Amino acid sequence: MITRRSLLGVAAAAGVLTVAPGVAARASDTNAGRWTEPRSANGWRIGPAAITTYRVEGSSATVALRQGPAATVLLHVARRWHYEIAALDNGEGGGIAGHTGHREIRARYESNHLSGTAIALHPTAYPAGGSERLWPHHEAIVRDILIDCEGTVVWGGDLTPAKASHFHIVGAPGDTALARTAARLDTSVQTEYRTQTAGRVADPATPARRAETRRLPRPR
Repeated sequence: MITRRSLLGVAAAAGVLTVAPGVAARASDTNAGRWTEPRSANGWRIGPAAITTYRVEGSSATVALRQGPAATVLLHVARRWHYEIAALDNGEGGGIAGHTGHREIRARYESNHLSGTAIALHPTAYPAGGSERLWPHHEAIVRDILIDCEGTVVWGGDLTPAKASHFHIVGAPGDTALARTAARLDTSVQTEYRTQTAGRVADPATPARRAETRRLPRPR
C-alpha cells in the first residue's frame, strides 16, 4: 500500500526533496485515556454477547462487529475500501480492526470499537492524530462511500484528532435510518433495486455523485 508518507520517504531517501523540520502529528483530544462508561460514545451498550466475526466480502479479511444493521453498513464501507482504495487482506497498514475489549483510547470516538460499531481500515498507516492523509482521489471515494451510508456513518478524517482509517455508526440502537440503509446495502438479500454488490459500485467521478458529496454534512 503506497501512502503519502511512504512516497515522501522514498523521495527523501533519493535526495529529491527536503521535508521542513518541526512538522508534528496532531495531538490527541482531552478524552484520551481509559474508557469506563457502559456505553460507547455513540450510545451503544458495550458487551461481547452481541459481537460476531464477519468476512469482508471479496477478501479473506475478517472483522468482529456488532450483529445487525451496524455490521451490515460497516461491512459495506470495508468492502468498498478493499476494492477501491487498498486491499485489507494483504497484511499491510494494519488490515482491518473492529470490536476490541481494550478500553485504552486515544480519542473519544475510538470507544465505539468497544461496542463493535466502529472499524479502522489500515489503522497503523492512518493512526489517530497522525499526519498521514489519504490521497485526494481516495478521499473522493470515501466521500462517495458516505453517500451510500446516508448519514449513518462518520469518517474519522472529519474528526479531531483526525484518523483517516476510522469509521463509526452515528445512530443509536433502533435508529430507523440505520435499519433502512442496512436493508439497502445488505448483499445477502437480492432485490430488483440493488445497484451495488461486492465488485460493482457506483462511479464516484460522475457529476451527480460528486454533487452529492459536496452536500454531505461534515461533523463540527
